[in-house]
Amino acid sequence: MQERLHMKSHPGINPESFKSKVAGIEGEFIILDESFCYPQGGGQPGDCGVFAVAPPVPGEGASLDEVFGEVLGGEFIRHPVQDTDEFSIGNEVTCHIDVERRNGHALMHTAQHIVSALAEDLWGAETVGNQLTVDSSRVDLLFEDKALFDPDELVSAANLAISSDLPVNVHEWERAHILGHEQMRHTKFMHRIPSSITYLRVVEIEGVDLCPCAGTHVSNTSMIPQIRFIGKKNKGKGRIRFSYDFE
Repeated sequence: MQERLHMKSHPGINPESFKSKVAGIEGEFIILDESFCYPQGGGQPGDCGVFAVAPPVPGEGASLDEVFGEVLGGEFIRHPVQDTDEFSIGNEVTCHIDVERRNGHALMHTAQHIVSALAEDLWGAETVGNQLTVDSSRVDLLFEDKALFDPDELVSAANLAISSDLPVNVHEWERAHILGHEQMRHTKFMHRIPSSITYLRVVEIEGVDLCPCAGTHVSNTSMIPQIRFIGKKNKGKGRIRFSYDFE
């Protein structure tokens, strides 16, 4: 069983380099026996970085650097590389995650939780999609009456929360506790998670949001820059796409 170490790593910023071993090679993908890399999912792009591959015989020759592209999920965390011939099962690798990219996504992901929670509190709007990047992000909101939407009000409320020095906590809770919690948000997807998984990761922004999430986050809202409204689009009946970046 592959260890998905990003699930246990909080805060999710400034990831350190880590050592692992090649457990499998599938097409263009390298599978490690354990990985701290975040795989694409939940609107958050996957990590990228560099592998330093140890020589086959310890002490003979230098390590080889091999760039890996956006990490994908599935049954295993998969790290795409240009040339899998440079790898063999059992190779020891040192993985250097792109820290700037990871940090940008973690900041945006925590900000997205705040935006989504406050849109629900203000107008009962449900988040039905989101996409994060380092430079800007968007949240798709579903309204009963989208005429109520005021982007300036949402930005003001989000920035007040961001500047309120709120702790961001990560819990591992039983499924029944999650489903029975009266303050829990975004549980509609949980029927898609196999019943054999009895504990799930829950992210809490104290006083603002509580929901299951496997993404990377900061440890306090004070680390997040103020957000800025950059656009909205009507995306069909009751739907608005709200886009923001950081000031």
